[in-house]
Amino acid sequence: MEKLLYITANPKGIEKSKGLKIGEAFLETFLEERPDVEINRVDLFAYEFPQMDADLVFARGKLAGYGYTIDQLSEPEREKITRMHKLADEFISYDYYVFVSPMWNLNSPAVLKAYIDNLFISGKTFAHTANGPKGLLSNKKAIHIQTRGGQYIGTPMQELESGDRYLKIALRFLGIDVMETVVAEGFDINPKRVPEILEQAIINARYAAKKFAKDSVLV
Repeated sequence: MEKLLYITANPKGIEKSKGLKIGEAFLETFLEERPDVEINRVDLFAYEFPQMDADLVFARGKLAGYGYTIDQLSEPEREKITRMHKLADEFISYDYYVFVSPMWNLNSPAVLKAYIDNLFISGKTFAHTANGPKGLLSNKKAIHIQTRGGQYIGTPMQELESGDRYLKIALRFLGIDVMETVVAEGFDINPKRVPEILEQAIINARYAAKKFAKDSVLV
């Protein structure tokens, strides 16, 4: 059975979050198209995972480049790197990924970047080759659903958006096929148009979900 991991980075909850409403519409349509796919959810604001502190940075470096074994690490280093690998292994076990996040201060919530940091493990999710790094997570698909208060598409502000851009770069670096982002923007600068913007975003999300569900990633 194929599996989809639904990853959200919004502390508001679905009643107050426009992005989470759009995400639920995406999931509903995806399941209509692919009822055979198992869905699991991760709320990053309620999920405990390793942070890139000194212990984890040193542990990763020692294992990757300095010939250490895991038994030679300090107890805090060993505990944190083990948790990092467990998170990455769990992530790898999925076939589809849906990320839902708002734009905060030109980027995504910091908790999303902290989560992605756990996925960059040499030899597990990417490999160093003679031609540069190569992602190892092939035959997997991802999509990002992002909400924005301002207007960025087609304006000079477009180049300032870095959250969606970073996420797509990171996932593609790991070898994942990333679909075009579902963007809903202008909520803060067009308060009277919020229902209209939300309605159109849900339509766009349902369309994207049908496309996302179209082909199995299994070969």
